[in-house]
Amino acid sequence: MSGAATATVELAIVHGTEAVAGWAGGHVVIVDRPEGRAGGMGLGFNGGQLLALAIGGCLANDLRDVAHDLGVALGDVRIGVSLDLAGDPLRATGAEISVACKTTDGSDPQPVIDRALAGSTVANSVRRVPCRRPGRAGAAASV
Repeated sequence: MSGAATATVELAIVHGTEAVAGWAGGHVVIVDRPEGRAGGMGLGFNGGQLLALAIGGCLANDLRDVAHDLGVALGDVRIGVSLDLAGDPLRATGAEISVACKTTDGSDPQPVIDRALAGSTVANSVRRVPCRRPGRAGAAASV
């Protein structure tokens, strides 16, 4: 497939714990369960938190990419992601995304936000997880 990109990570046990370290290049994250759950020590993020971080982190990068493409300078950017989990086995059933950002010139950031949400790699990859943006008309959207 031409133009395809690949993201590769590796994970290995953190000796002396039941947590794992995950890395890509020089970046490392610790993955664990809450303290007391199946040997977890609460040393790092759990899977649900990592999925929420992936959705929000990817969107944060996409906001910057879109702003750059549109020639818009962004100031403060804040993103919150709440992941709904249910079922057996447990799976993500929804995500609520809040985005607050300002442009440095005071212009409306909404076109940047809308375009970033539409093109966000992780959100598009988990399309079956409905993402909601509270407080907006038509807030329920499959992103």
